[in-house]
Amino acid sequence: MPRALLVILSVLLAGSFPLRVAAQPPTITKIDPPSWWLLSTVNPVRVLLHGTRLTDAHVEIDGPGVAAGNTRVSAAGTYLFVDLTIDGSTTAGQRTLRIVSSSGTTTATFTILPRLDPAGRFQGLGPDDVIYLAMPDRLMDGDASNNDPSISPGLYDRSKPRYYHGGDFKGITSKLPYLKDLGVTAVWLNPWYDNVNHLNQKETYDHQPITDYHGYGAVDFYGVEEHFGSTADLQALVSSAHALGLKVVQDQVANHTGPYHTWVDDPPTPTWFNGTAAHHVANTWQVWTLQDPHATAQEQRATLEGWFIDILPDLNQQDDETARYIIQNALWWTGTLGLDAIRQDTWPYVPRVFWQRWMTALKREFPHLTAVGELFDEDPALVSFFVGGASRFDGVDTKVDSLFDFPLMGAIRQVFAKGGPIRAVVQVLAHDHLYPDASKLTTFLGNHDMTRFMSEPGATTAGLELAQTFLLTTRGVPQVYYGDEIGLPGGGDPDNRRDMPGGFPGDPRDAFTSAGRTPQEEHIFQHLRTLLHLRQALEPLRRGALQQLYVADQQYMYARTTPTASVLVAINNDASPASWSTPVAGTRLQNGASLVDRLGVVGPVTVSGGGVSLTLPPRSAAILTVQ
Repeated sequence: MPRALLVILSVLLAGSFPLRVAAQPPTITKIDPPSWWLLSTVNPVRVLLHGTRLTDAHVEIDGPGVAAGNTRVSAAGTYLFVDLTIDGSTTAGQRTLRIVSSSGTTTATFTILPRLDPAGRFQGLGPDDVIYLAMPDRLMDGDASNNDPSISPGLYDRSKPRYYHGGDFKGITSKLPYLKDLGVTAVWLNPWYDNVNHLNQKETYDHQPITDYHGYGAVDFYGVEEHFGSTADLQALVSSAHALGLKVVQDQVANHTGPYHTWVDDPPTPTWFNGTAAHHVANTWQVWTLQDPHATAQEQRATLEGWFIDILPDLNQQDDETARYIIQNALWWTGTLGLDAIRQDTWPYVPRVFWQRWMTALKREFPHLTAVGELFDEDPALVSFFVGGASRFDGVDTKVDSLFDFPLMGAIRQVFAKGGPIRAVVQVLAHDHLYPDASKLTTFLGNHDMTRFMSEPGATTAGLELAQTFLLTTRGVPQVYYGDEIGLPGGGDPDNRRDMPGGFPGDPRDAFTSAGRTPQEEHIFQHLRTLLHLRQALEPLRRGALQQLYVADQQYMYARTTPTASVLVAINNDASPASWSTPVAGTRLQNGASLVDRLGVVGPVTVSGGGVSLTLPPRSAAILTVQ
């Protein structure tokens, strides 16, 4: 038979007898959360499965003590929501989820965990604490294997400031004794979420692709960035910190994802984000409109729904599924690791009513857990509007424990770096009446989003040491940025995120040791260490009421007083010596008391006639206690 006739015959036969293709079963590529613990206040747990061919699927459970219900599938058949109810009397272990559809069946694994012993975990933060902020990628490289280019080609390069430099969980773990000796009590790590494993072409630096080494461009909120190590490495870090008496703070991001998250092209619900990659509003950063009782919803929309830098997808917390996902994610990290606190990024860009819901869920499960929100603004009225403990004109109490004290940070830099009048810090403190409890505010000199203190115009070692003295003796919960213990300089982002000297292979010196520090660095280090240990030893510096005793253009003296003791702090910010006298009424100090300077700057001071007199050298401070 001719070849052409054979072709025609085969086509005709195919049309008469269609081929039967076997139905393909559903697939599951992701399950969030992958586990939960017994005796949780969250029950049922809302689980999100990601896969294919899920359109008419439902979930069945193999194994005791777990029931599935309330299934919902996305229109594209790529996401399945299901509630898993966990019987509190069941045992820990793995359960098999059978995802059954008309096209077949597949399985996924969900793990029931024992509830972590709360002893030494979930401790929260307070005035007794000092937080040390460390960028995981920039403190210490403890495991060279996760720098392997086969993991993610082209992302590790220490010569480029916006690439991975090799810092990791094992490196931080190895430096926990160093931090304990320094005198801090808690370690805050920038986000450890899994980030995109290729160069970020959407956000660039000097028109060049960059990496999301900083952690704020999550592509998996339940994953760990492999450049930092494994989940086991992270668990070991938290356990080691707790064993040393150090608390752990996780940096979380509820406002947005990274631009390469799977959700961007295929969201679990139509309203998972505010807008889409093609059609969204850009954030205009007008946070002040949120406290304006005269502002319209339209004015506020760009701030609450806008995409950061017109790129970062803005999560819609008014979508109930999105809200539940974010809340459960915060609870999961806390409950599986035993975290003590959460630092929440970009606090004001999320609806306040969501924060109320988020905080309520956190406190119900972990009553002592602390949450600290970031509001990058130096207006005390604006910061106080977002702090928890009081309902505002919108009827909402966010319930957040603390916010960062950006107003005081700004004044500290104006005074101690740039030489402005010292009364500027006192004027910020005068606004403390705006807060339900100003002692809960998180105070700091700088962080990863701003020029380092030592790179401010006019900054000197003496100015840094005065700033640190004030930070660690005034009200609030202090935070120290890695490298500030040696006066590490650094301009704007990314220069403010330099590698810690000695933390990386090939470094010419090791600033984690006295021998590796310059004389200036050693002086700064020892000064800060002295302050941290004094704060631990002297309860008034942590918990005492703050009382202003003397305020001049460049001189400032205040008392920290508890029911049993007072500590006086005197600061001379001038380039010349200064002398003054001041009453000490309202303190616990009696006439005849001899006060010693714990910093060794001045000799003994005697309380006489209800007051004290002293002379301070240029740009110096004294911490006076009863001898």
